[in-house]
Amino acid sequence: MGEKRWSERFEGAMGQLAARSHRRPMHAVVVAVVLTLLGAYFARNLTLSADFVGLLPKSFPSVQDIEKMRKRFGGQGNVVVVGMGAEPEALKRFVDDLSPKLAQLSEIRYVNSQRPSEFFNEHALYYVDLEDLKTIQGRIDARIAWEKEQANPLFVRLDEEPAPSVDFSDIEQKYTGRANQRLSGQGDLYYLDTTERMVVLMAKPKGSAADLNYSKKVVTQVEEFLATQDLSKYGPGFKTAVTGTFKKKIDQQRVIVSDLARASTLAMVLLVVYLVFHFRSALSVVLTMVPVMAGLGWTYGFVGLAYGQVNLLTGFLAAVLGGLGVEHGIHLLGRYGTLRSEGMTSEAAVQESFRHTGFSALIAALVAALTFLSLAMSEFRAFREFGIIAAVGMLVSIFAYVLILPALLGMASRFGWAPRTQEEGAGPMALLGRWLPRSYRGVAVVIGVGVVVLISQAYRISFNYDSRTLEDYKQASAVLDQKVNNILGYSQTPVVVLTDSQDMEREVVRQLEARKAARGKESTIDFVGALEDLVPRQQPEKQAVLEAIRTRLEKLDPERLPEDTRVALARALNMSKAKPFTQAELPASVRHQFESLDGSTGGVVLVYAGGGVSLSDGEGTRRFSKEVRGLQMPDGSQVSAAGEALILADILDMVSREGPRILAAAVLSVLAAMWLTLGKLRTALICMVPTLLSVAGLVGLMALLDLQFNYLNIMVLPVLVGTTVDAGVHLVQRLGEPGADFISVYAETGRAITGGLLTSAIGFVALVLAKHPGLNSIGDLANLGFGLNLVIVLLGFPSLLLLVERWRRKHGATAEEPAPGA
Repeated sequence: MGEKRWSERFEGAMGQLAARSHRRPMHAVVVAVVLTLLGAYFARNLTLSADFVGLLPKSFPSVQDIEKMRKRFGGQGNVVVVGMGAEPEALKRFVDDLSPKLAQLSEIRYVNSQRPSEFFNEHALYYVDLEDLKTIQGRIDARIAWEKEQANPLFVRLDEEPAPSVDFSDIEQKYTGRANQRLSGQGDLYYLDTTERMVVLMAKPKGSAADLNYSKKVVTQVEEFLATQDLSKYGPGFKTAVTGTFKKKIDQQRVIVSDLARASTLAMVLLVVYLVFHFRSALSVVLTMVPVMAGLGWTYGFVGLAYGQVNLLTGFLAAVLGGLGVEHGIHLLGRYGTLRSEGMTSEAAVQESFRHTGFSALIAALVAALTFLSLAMSEFRAFREFGIIAAVGMLVSIFAYVLILPALLGMASRFGWAPRTQEEGAGPMALLGRWLPRSYRGVAVVIGVGVVVLISQAYRISFNYDSRTLEDYKQASAVLDQKVNNILGYSQTPVVVLTDSQDMEREVVRQLEARKAARGKESTIDFVGALEDLVPRQQPEKQAVLEAIRTRLEKLDPERLPEDTRVALARALNMSKAKPFTQAELPASVRHQFESLDGSTGGVVLVYAGGGVSLSDGEGTRRFSKEVRGLQMPDGSQVSAAGEALILADILDMVSREGPRILAAAVLSVLAAMWLTLGKLRTALICMVPTLLSVAGLVGLMALLDLQFNYLNIMVLPVLVGTTVDAGVHLVQRLGEPGADFISVYAETGRAITGGLLTSAIGFVALVLAKHPGLNSIGDLANLGFGLNLVIVLLGFPSLLLLVERWRRKHGATAEEPAPGA
C-alpha cells in the first residue's frame, strides 16, 4: 500500500507540473530552447566510426595487440591500383610506367608490382634441408653412373634394372606451401589476369586504414595522381580503378552514412505521414513532433559530450528514438482530446492526462530505459553505448513531453484551438472492441495455439557468424578486391605476430607450422612467413653440396640424355649455381612486407588464413583465431597474433556469450521497475505477458522464416522487451480504473497502442530500405517483433483478460482490486 500511495503522489506531482507549464508556457519554452541550443552545440562535430577495433574495450588483449601492431608495423592492407581493358603487353607497360611514379607519392611507403618468383626459383634448393639436398645429390650421382655405364660399349648389364630415378617430386612435396613458394606465386611475373584483362599494383600507405581521414587522404592522392596520367597509350578501352582495404573502408563508411541519413529522414517523414492520418490535424502533428525533435537534439548533445562519435548501432538511434518518442505523444494527446470532448477545460485536461496517461508513459519510458541499460552491461562497446544513449534518449523524451507539450497546449488553447476527437463508437478499434467480448474464446484459442506453435520452433534458431552477410559486399571496390585476391593467390591482410628477436621469429613459425601439420586438412592456416625464416640456415654447407652437384652435371653431355632426364637435370644445374644470400638480398617486394614504420626489418611474422577459410567468415575466423593464439615461447612468455579478423572473432564470441545474459537482465529489470511503479507483482506480470509471448514467438517465427541471429540484430530482443511492454501497461491501467468500460477503453487505448507500435516500428522500417545488410537484418527482425506484438496485444491479450474476468465472475472470485475490464 505504501508503494501505491507513493505512485499516486508521483502521479499528482506530474499532473501539477504539467498544469504549471500550461499556465506559464513561456517559461517552459525558454528552457526548451536553451537546452536545444546546447544540444546542437555539443552535437555539431559528431562523426561516425565504422572501425571494428572501436567496438571492443581498450582493455581487450586483441585491441591492445592491434594497437601495438599499428604503431610498429603500420596499418594492414593496401591501396590497390587496377589496370583493366588492355592486352597483356600493354598492361605490363602500364605497371612499368606507373610503379616508380606511384612510389614517389608522399603517403606511399612502397609499391609491389611484380612477383619475386625469379629469385625464389633460383634459390629453391637453399630452402631444402641439408639431408634432403644430399639425397638429391645421391640420386644425381646414381643416374650419372648409370648413364656412363650405358654409354660404355664394353659394359654388359646382366639384369633389366631400370635407370635410377632423378624425380625429386617427393622431396619437393615436403616443401610445398611454405612461405618462399607461396610468396613467389605462380604464373606470370606480373600480377596479371589475362582472362579478366587486368593487372594489379599494390601501394602500401604510411598510415592506417582505421583512420578514416587518413584513408580518404591517401586514396584521394592516388586517384588524383591517376587522373593526371595519359592512359590512352595503353589502348582505347583501357581504364583504371582503385580498391584495397583503404578504399573499401571509405566506401563502407559512405554507404553507412548514406543509409543512416536516409533512414533518419525517411523515419521522420513516415512519422509525420502517420500522425497526419492518426490525428487528421496539422497542429496535432506539430504538437507531437516538437517535443520529439527537441528530445533528439538534447540526446545527441549528450552523445557529442560523452562520446564524440557514433558507431554503426548508435548512428541510427535517431530514427528509433523518434518513433518511440512519438508513441508518448500519441497517448498523451489522444487522452487530452478525449477529456476535452467530455467538457474539461484545457488546463484540467492537461493535468488529468499527465496524471494518469503521463504516469503510464513515464513507467514505459523508465522500463524502456532500464531495458536499454541492460545492454550497457555488455563489454561490446557498440551494445554498451547503444544502451546508454537509448536509455538517456527515452528519459529525455518523456521529460521533453512533460516540459514542452503542456506549454504548447496552453499556447494553442489561448488561440481557441481544440483537438479533433474520434467519435465515440466509431472507427475500427471500436468495432473490434464490440466484437471481442462476443468472440474472445475463439480468438484466445487461435492466438494461443499460434503462439505455442511458434514457441515450439524456437529450438531451431541459429546464430550466423558470417560477417559477409552484414557488410555491403556488392560495392564495386569489394567485388574488385576479391578479384585481386584471386590474382595474388592469398589474402592482402594476413594476421601479424610481433616478436622481439630472430629466434622468436623462427620459434613462432615452427609452432604455427606444427599446429598446421597436426590439424591436417582441418587447419585454417594457409602459410606462415617471417623474414628470418626466409633466409635458410646452413647455407655454406648447402652451397658445398650444390657445387658438387654442379660439377658433376657440367661433365654430362645433355644431348646424350633422355628428354625427361635432360629437363630435370638442366633445372638442377641452373639452381645449383645460386649463391648464398642474406636478408638484404631478398627481393625488395618481399622485404617491404616485413618492415616496421621506421624502416627496420624483422620482428614480424605474417600468418595467412587458408583451408577455405575467409577472414570475413566469422565461424572460420573463430577457428583461425584459436589456431594462431596462445603461442608459448621457450622463455615462458607468450606472443599473440593481431589483426581485424581476430577483433571480429572476439566480437562474435562475446555477443554469443553475452546475449542470453543481457536478455535475462532486460526482462528482470523491466519486471522490477514495473513492480515498483505499479505497486503489485501480479499486475506487473500481467502487463508483461504480451511482451514475453511476443519475444518467445518471434524466435520461433525466425526459425520458420529461416532467419538467423547475428552480432548486430541480436540486440533487438532486449529492445523489444523495453519498447513493447508499455502497451500492456496502458491497457491494464485503463481497464483497472473505476467504472472503466471495456469497449470505450479498448477503442481509445487500442487506437493509441496501434499508433504507438506503428511509430515505434517506423524507425526500424526505414532500416529495411538501407543498402547495408547489417542494418537490414536489424530492421527485419524488429518489425517482425512489432507486428507479432501488435496481434498479441490487440487480440490475444484482451481475450485473455476477458477469459480471466469471466472465470472470476463465474466462480464468484473476490479481489483486492477491480479485475481488468470490470
